[in-house]
Amino acid sequence: QVQLVESGGGLVQAGDSLRLSCAASLGTFSNYAMGWFRQAPGKEREFVAAMGWNGGNTFYADSVKGRFTISRDNPNNRGYLQMNSLKPEDTAVYYCAAKFRGSVNLATAGQYYYWGQGTQVTVSS
Repeated sequence: QVQLVESGGGLVQAGDSLRLSCAASLGTFSNYAMGWFRQAPGKEREFVAAMGWNGGNTFYADSVKGRFTISRDNPNNRGYLQMNSLKPEDTAVYYCAAKFRGSVNLATAGQYYYWGQGTQVTVSS
């Protein structure tokens, strides 16, 4: 059974850092593009970052560029989102997602078939 499980969320102050993890049971993890999305209360889910399959190109939302870094550890079936210089507007539930051999349109949530349950990130001012 395919599963994505996020962890690493929490309550931090503005300027702090967090690293989110996404543990995947997808078979050969390198065959999957990985994306991170977030959803704040009362808002639509929005794209944060993505990485193409087999260590392909990375993509970032303008709002996180220079602060967040997406990475992956294929042998251990894990993806990561390093978040630095956090701001209150980063507060949201963060989701990881996976798409088999995805390399284009990775900022579009509808492209992803597999989703985790989400982890809450709260940034206080």
